[in-house]
Amino acid sequence: MAAAAQMVEIWRGGLLESSHAGHAVICDASGTVRESWGDPDAVIFPRSSCKMLQALPLIESGAADAFGLTDAQLALSCASHQGAALHSGAVARWLDGIGLGEADLRCGAHEPYDRTARDLLIRSDQAPCQYHNNCSGKHAGFLTYTKHIGAGPEYVAPDHPLQRAIKDAFEEVTQIPSPGFGIDGCSAPNFATTVQGLARAMAYFAAAPETGSARDRAAYRLTRAMAAYPEFVAGEGRACSELMRAMGGKVAIKTGAEAVFVAILPAQKLGIALKIVDGASRASEAAIAGLLVRLGVLDAQHPATLKRLNAVQRNWRGLETGITRLAPGFA
Repeated sequence: MAAAAQMVEIWRGGLLESSHAGHAVICDASGTVRESWGDPDAVIFPRSSCKMLQALPLIESGAADAFGLTDAQLALSCASHQGAALHSGAVARWLDGIGLGEADLRCGAHEPYDRTARDLLIRSDQAPCQYHNNCSGKHAGFLTYTKHIGAGPEYVAPDHPLQRAIKDAFEEVTQIPSPGFGIDGCSAPNFATTVQGLARAMAYFAAAPETGSARDRAAYRLTRAMAAYPEFVAGEGRACSELMRAMGGKVAIKTGAEAVFVAILPAQKLGIALKIVDGASRASEAAIAGLLVRLGVLDAQHPATLKRLNAVQRNWRGLETGITRLAPGFA
């Protein structure tokens, strides 16, 4: 087993203050590893970075078309959103349109990450609901599939037909049997895989044709939906949304908790997966930006890039205090 590679450094006063190590893989459409850092076979939980895999049954089953889902809703099915009115309202309308409601969700409620939405709840003395959960779009997709096939309401149970379909799709596109699962923050099973397996799945999405098998068409649609509606995938100020906009909708990217990040590059038919072992999102954002710059799809001088890569740190008085940059030898 290879050791994790140093990927991101934080410098202050000319001295290295902190560093972050991880694993990263770039795969092509054949599943071949083009480049790697650290251990490609490191087993990880992809967390929310694999939501597009979890959404495959939604389209493959015919549920998305049966309920007339839009590309914006498909993007929302892959989202880790902010709980802004844009997001929670869209989920509420989606469920209402299929005859369901907030009580049918199994993701749990938490305070919205969007400050405007949070402050509005506080001022009106209201509690957050499940629509505000950052995974509520994914769960709306889960409920749509469940209603389409007439399955039971406990759709996050590992033995539910939905979760069995997700596991089958997950293992087929990663091309690796999952060694197990953990329960994610939204209560759904999250299947483990290797960094290489996750990159291979992203390369599959990148190369999936518009015409072909039901899965090919599903992967194609989900990739384009994410890239076309970055505001639904995350939200204002978030790396996923800002970097996808910076790339002009040509690349789809997605973060996951504990510093996982993936990218789908259709023009080059490449997939990227990375994991920072200490779980620091500042490092995963810098690392994915570095790889996207390396592959020529992201402008190194774009403000969204500079916010995360070669990012100057300033204190509350505006004084420059340090910089976040890639470690030598990475990207």
